[in-house]
Amino acid sequence: MPSNYETFFDHQRFALVGRSAVKPFPLLSYRGLKRRGKTVYAIDPSAQEIDGDSAYPDLAALPEAVDALIIEVPKEETRDWVAAATQAGVHDVWIHMAHDTPEAIALAKESGINLRTGTCAVMYVTRGLSYHSIHKAIMKLAGKY
Repeated sequence: MPSNYETFFDHQRFALVGRSAVKPFPLLSYRGLKRRGKTVYAIDPSAQEIDGDSAYPDLAALPEAVDALIIEVPKEETRDWVAAATQAGVHDVWIHMAHDTPEAIALAKESGINLRTGTCAVMYVTRGLSYHSIHKAIMKLAGKY
């Protein structure tokens, strides 16, 4: 039976939020989802373009609603993006490993969001031998995949 982490990728329309003015945009997840044939939108309030595609300042600016959101922004912004997901009706959210906060987790729980956190989405969307595949093997052995 697939884990809650694995079923996250059953969705068709995703948004990834990052802030490239502070740290590199989460391109591995972005490109990995696109390779899987998913519709993926980049949300980056500090950029107009990500990887040759239009970037949007927030969820409200997207051309269509998304099913799931991956958040990889500075921790001080994470709670606000969970609130934005709630407001936009996005019920499946992944907060990238080490970007969660107690406030963001509490808000997600209060809002009925199916939250994934504590691990890296890249493990699930990239294939082949890499640092992430090694991370994936360790997480599977630990029962956290």
